[in-house]
Amino acid sequence: MFLITILAIALGLAMDALAVAITTGIVLPDLTPRHYFRLSFHFGLFQAIMPVLGWFLGHTIVHLIAPFDHWIALILLSLVGGKMLRDSFQEETPQWSNDPTRGTQLVVLSIATSIDAFAVGLSLGVIGVNILLPAIAIGLVTGSLTLLGMKIGGFLGRRFGKNVERLGGLLLIGIGIKIVLEHLYF
Repeated sequence: MFLITILAIALGLAMDALAVAITTGIVLPDLTPRHYFRLSFHFGLFQAIMPVLGWFLGHTIVHLIAPFDHWIALILLSLVGGKMLRDSFQEETPQWSNDPTRGTQLVVLSIATSIDAFAVGLSLGVIGVNILLPAIAIGLVTGSLTLLGMKIGGFLGRRFGKNVERLGGLLLIGIGIKIVLEHLYF
């Protein structure tokens, strides 16, 4: 497989993570190096692991998950996006309750943004591609774009405040809807 093809796949898979990273940068008023590390590391790690899992599992489980994987992504992203919307309308939100780089929210977002990578790994396994280089490239590209997205989101959040946080919540829900539509119509 050509390196340019691998990078194109990695960029395509990283777009949802980029959008979520921008939203996370918007939500967190004071981004620290820990925030950047946690989100970029986990998004990159999950994006690297999921294609490997897809590649290994091959045909054994895909027929069980494929009919509804897009619905899982929609539900996970809508839950986090809905929570962000709700929190944006509260006068004072405790800092820890709205940190998507920690705990359950981090895991949910990491899974939701990497479900498509599982399908890519399955596809690469079916056509007989060695998964090591694509998995590494997907993880590194996703981690890098996550850092960039958080920087962009941090700038937007400082500049526009709660309105951008509401937009970020709607964006997460929109990503979930996009995933469903892609699976249903394309």
